[in-house]
Amino acid sequence: MAHDGSVLPESSYTRGGTLAGRPLTGLVDPVKLMRLHDEGATIVLQGLQRYWTPVGDLIADLELELGHPCQANAYLTPPGAQGFAVHSDSHDVFVVQTHGTKLWEIHGDGGPGELLLEPGVVAYLPTGTPHAARAQDGISLHLTIGINQLTWRSLVSREVTRLLDEVPDDHLPAGYLDDPDRLAEGLGDHLAALADAVRRLDPAAVAHEQSDRFLGGRPSRLPGALLDREALAGLDATTALRRRPGRPCVLADHGDVVRVLIGDRALRVPARIRPALEHVATHLELTPGDLPLDAGSALVLCRRLVREGLLEVVR
Repeated sequence: MAHDGSVLPESSYTRGGTLAGRPLTGLVDPVKLMRLHDEGATIVLQGLQRYWTPVGDLIADLELELGHPCQANAYLTPPGAQGFAVHSDSHDVFVVQTHGTKLWEIHGDGGPGELLLEPGVVAYLPTGTPHAARAQDGISLHLTIGINQLTWRSLVSREVTRLLDEVPDDHLPAGYLDDPDRLAEGLGDHLAALADAVRRLDPAAVAHEQSDRFLGGRPSRLPGALLDREALAGLDATTALRRRPGRPCVLADHGDVVRVLIGDRALRVPARIRPALEHVATHLELTPGDLPLDAGSALVLCRRLVREGLLEVVR
């Protein structure tokens, strides 16, 4: 919670409790929460994509589209109140106004300006844009979508750091203070070796590794997984299936098997079913009967892809 530019301590709106005799802390106290809200405090729901499926689907799809980590926060502000003072964020932000109106003070190269956001209006704030916002006559609710950019510097730095780990960690030679040339000779050798190692880097291999690293780092999201498993008993050639939002399906050939990257895990399947997997990778919705496999094999593959979380049963 935030009020007039200050973040309120958690103790002001939480309490302790027990669960099966074990102590718990940090439980939201609704009475304290609403009292603070009545007094002008903004309620901030951080990481909303973890708790509300529609926002989670949006964030997961955005991450696949952009290739950058994303997150969503919601801000519920009382009439006439302001949660945070003028500040800037270290990432790009899209602001989606969903209820009420909020007047934004935005500082750009031409000085401060104002922007009134109403429901359905979206604003874009590039990294480092100073801003503040105040609710107008009624309660205001808006969603911010943060784009945490991956940069060229971070990618290059990661690769060079790996190579730096191969540089010997031996001591510098004694006496170099009086004779710096003793240091220069060894330094030149190490820098030359590092430069050669950098030149040997394969940009294509680094790019593929970055892609796998990003896709493999996305958290699993399996809403409705229990219902999907229950529906598998009645799966047939006409059952409607669809790819889960934000789930990649990247195929890579490895001899007589195909590696299928589906996010936080990779599957290995026989190369002969690659055409069926290509259909899955290029279609958001499908049925087992659509796959270029015999009926039994198509059902076996679809059941596995549902259990692994790539597909879900349309209900």
